[in-house]
Amino acid sequence: MSNGWIHVRGLEVTTRIGVPDEERATPQLLKVDLSMKPACGFDEMADEVAATLDYHAISLAVADLAGRGERRLVETLADDIAELVLGSFGATTVKVEIRKFILPQTEWVGVSLEKNRR
Repeated sequence: MSNGWIHVRGLEVTTRIGVPDEERATPQLLKVDLSMKPACGFDEMADEVAATLDYHAISLAVADLAGRGERRLVETLADDIAELVLGSFGATTVKVEIRKFILPQTEWVGVSLEKNRR
């Protein structure tokens, strides 16, 4: 069995996030990177789309999740995304990185998380 990864890089999502109320008042653009391990190896997929992870559907679901509600912590959003990918799309492992463009004199700040299906 192969141990391949499927990647989505630089997914733009809009969300209300931040500790101060003023920061959450306006939606912010964040960038999300995902690395996902499917339940079966690439060599077992037999060129069947149903055997892999639908990165288009996952991208849409992540953007929708980010756009709903508001959060204080980027860490919370990362965990929410990981749970979505593991629970709804059948990945066995997911790595989530989120970049936030909020601090002056920095390119970005962010978090990363790796989580496995229980």
